[in-house]
Amino acid sequence: MLIFKRLIFFIGLFAILATLSGCQTLSGLFASGKQDSGPPSAQLQSNIDKHEFELSGDQALIGEIAAVESRENDTLPDIARHFGLGYNDITAANASVSPWTPAANSRVLLPLQFILPDAPHKGIVLNVANMRMFYYPKKERNKVFTYPVGIGRDGWNTPMGMTSVAVKTPNPDWHVPPSIHREHAAKGHYLPSVVRSGPDNPLGFYAMRLAIGSYLIHGTNKPFGIGMQISHGCVQMYPEDIEVLFKKVSVGTPVRIVHDPYLTAWYGDMLYLEANEPLEKWSSSKPQLKKQVSKELRKIAKQHNATVDWGKVDKVIQRADGIPTPILVNSSDVAELSKSAVQLARPTKLYGQPETTALTDNDWAMLVATFNNENDARKLAAMLNHQGPPIPARKVQADNAYQVVAGPFKNQKQAKEAASRIRFDFEIESKLLKPLRPKEIAKN
Repeated sequence: MLIFKRLIFFIGLFAILATLSGCQTLSGLFASGKQDSGPPSAQLQSNIDKHEFELSGDQALIGEIAAVESRENDTLPDIARHFGLGYNDITAANASVSPWTPAANSRVLLPLQFILPDAPHKGIVLNVANMRMFYYPKKERNKVFTYPVGIGRDGWNTPMGMTSVAVKTPNPDWHVPPSIHREHAAKGHYLPSVVRSGPDNPLGFYAMRLAIGSYLIHGTNKPFGIGMQISHGCVQMYPEDIEVLFKKVSVGTPVRIVHDPYLTAWYGDMLYLEANEPLEKWSSSKPQLKKQVSKELRKIAKQHNATVDWGKVDKVIQRADGIPTPILVNSSDVAELSKSAVQLARPTKLYGQPETTALTDNDWAMLVATFNNENDARKLAAMLNHQGPPIPARKVQADNAYQVVAGPFKNQKQAKEAASRIRFDFEIESKLLKPLRPKEIAKN
């Protein structure tokens, strides 16, 4: 159990997600709407649903800060996905809210305002620093589409520079690299040599190969990993987002990949700064990056005869929450921005939110773990429900303890496969529970 707690609270999600983020080889070289979020900002909701924002002239700031109230059993990843955000976006903006077990009726800030990267508005521009993609359609010069993405983890960094879309492949097969085979086999989880298109394929249903190496922009069967460093260098998108982008983008579309943690914009007589923590690969360059953005701020302020509040600049950089913040003297701070956020109605159902089927005594199931703390049990159950494919799980109270019970499973083979995945991802040995299992396993 100590191993499990170390994984959950220290390593967190990154080790869990990295294991099946394939995309090293591709054989041969696919959107459901997110609706029912309601008033008051119809335009903002339309932008969220379509990931589409209007552009005018040299405009560099798009969107609005919004907020929504959580409900019981919501997670921040569920809220993030519904509103077009990634794990990084929503957790950085809500540092005081537990990602996997937020209290019901928590006010969740939605950082739906973005500063565009300082790059030509042409094709695809990907800023790995805030893990966000911007697509500028060739035939609609006054529009930009933006999507959260997952990128390469440290040591498998997504490459920088200019490239293009070389090949588009629907329903791709994943040829599992030998290194990943060995990694899984060492922990008793054996992968086939080729994973065909379907729910077990970490490439999802659409892939676009770039004209550098074997890197892809592709979907995923682990949507809650979007907004994290999880892949072997490829760029991952929510399944519903890659399906739309796949249809919009043509072969030959330019792709520019940058690392720009500090973004500036002059908009509506105000100077804004968006700060994101530089990725680990660039951590030693942080002082130089600060100097560069300070130079840029001085230049913009001089052009508009404005005065920068350098104390605010320091606070924004230190906070690194990805929220565009005014940094002129006497401008609003982040607390004021939060108070004035557009309040959106919590939809009846969050897009893609897992639903756990009830267990009966006739189902195969497994006892995954037992905790003294209820919140720890809720957290593990939520993480299992968000695996790819999901492993249905729930918190069950048994005497003075809290158990995490997974299931139902169709048969023993399916239960054993889930147990193997839990062993690999969490280093937990689960106990299989046969149909008509002992009555001391309480029900929720």
